[in-house]
Amino acid sequence: MGIFSKIFGKSSKKGKVGGMEDYMMLVRVYFQAALASDLGITNLSMLPDLRMFKATLHVPTVNNKLGVGEKSQVKKMLKNMYNTNDDFFKEIDLSIRKNCHKIQDVQIYLVQFQGFSQDLMMLVGNLMKFKLRVPSFFKKSIYVMTEKTVNDLFDKNDFKDAGVLKAVMAVRQYDRKLGFSRKWITDFIYQVVMLAKKEPKPADDGKKNKNFA
Repeated sequence: MGIFSKIFGKSSKKGKVGGMEDYMMLVRVYFQAALASDLGITNLSMLPDLRMFKATLHVPTVNNKLGVGEKSQVKKMLKNMYNTNDDFFKEIDLSIRKNCHKIQDVQIYLVQFQGFSQDLMMLVGNLMKFKLRVPSFFKKSIYVMTEKTVNDLFDKNDFKDAGVLKAVMAVRQYDRKLGFSRKWITDFIYQVVMLAKKEPKPADDGKKNKNFA
């Protein structure tokens, strides 16, 4: 766990090492490692999370190709720390191959995923509300509620709140480009929700954490 403290010093001050922020960081590293591997990127300045990960863990470059060794390392860490399954990684790989054919596609893709994930988390906080207060040990119930919320995001069109409706439309548009399945989205949100529920919640914490209290 000391390696996490070294990499994620910022989050270790706020909460436990291996928590929500660490998970999100590792997911971003996987995306960036897959992009580097697929597109033959050699400029690490394009991929800041991967650069920090590689430098801190001293991950060697495999066969003179950036991304290969780093992808394997971060995949192993996500599996060990968060029990992430192989299908999660396969969908990321497929999404990248579908959308990124040249280096110029990389920044557009990363911005799209950032917008997608931010809107998803905002919507989960708004739509699940009190359901997120269900104790963490009711894992199956929380997963089922998360799954239903994801289905609503793609099937319902009668959201009364204009801000929610706008975010729902944005998520649908992002996902048409990114190509993630509802199962992938459910698993991603569920992991973040479960980790967020374990985060410390000081009195002056922002609305984002309160949504997952």
